[in-house]
Amino acid sequence: MPTARRASVLRLDPPPGSPSASPFPAPPRATPRPVDALDRHFALEVPRVFSEAERAALVAGVRAAGAEWTADFGGEQFSLGRAFYTHLEQGRSRVYFADAAASDARVERHLPGLQRRMRELVAALTGGLAQPRRGFCGPGVHIFPAGEKVAREGGVVHFDTEGLSDYHLARRLRAITVVVMLELPDADGGLKLWDVLYDGRDDPGDEALSAQSLVASYSAGGALVIDSYRLHQIQPFPGDRDRISATVHAAEIDSGRWETWF
Repeated sequence: MPTARRASVLRLDPPPGSPSASPFPAPPRATPRPVDALDRHFALEVPRVFSEAERAALVAGVRAAGAEWTADFGGEQFSLGRAFYTHLEQGRSRVYFADAAASDARVERHLPGLQRRMRELVAALTGGLAQPRRGFCGPGVHIFPAGEKVAREGGVVHFDTEGLSDYHLARRLRAITVVVMLELPDADGGLKLWDVLYDGRDDPGDEALSAQSLVASYSAGGALVIDSYRLHQIQPFPGDRDRISATVHAAEIDSGRWETWF
């Protein structure tokens, strides 16, 4: 399980895809993909994915859509747009797939352009084509309420492998998780990352939890990008402000072609 990667977060500044990121682009084969840095680092940090004005507007849209949030795990957390892992773990996968088109419509209605921007970020990070995964819900938003279980205790220690096919897992094809922080809690609430990659066991065990680790911090409107096979956990956060983040999962299904979902 331990990987001996550098326990660090690589900051991509300027962000990939911005006009100043590559003023004299080399041919595609000569240009390393930003995502390949995950072979050497625990995570990538992408600042300023959304401007302050864009971020504030998105948070306002999330708040205004409260009546259409999906409650998960008895109200411990919510989402705008349905998240695959929460439905899988609650035995509600049929609901997830049956509502996928309506889920995307809700997100677009309240947060116009968010799904497109998240896919564009995946494309910039991977240097490839990022397209919606057929039948799945597109990028969405997680809301972790202040004072609730995740705020008090932190999230479950896990890998983001639930949405990957057996074929993908067996061949260890590239998969990433991209989280953009829309509203930071009052303090803490970062992402703990371990020097541990998925080896077929969903329960990492004590040995994995004793491996080298770090806590990566978020910036408002910025993203953290991790290998979906990396062990991680949302950290507890105090205060009265909810933790609100947009998420997209992506898997490389062919060279330069990525499927995205939430």
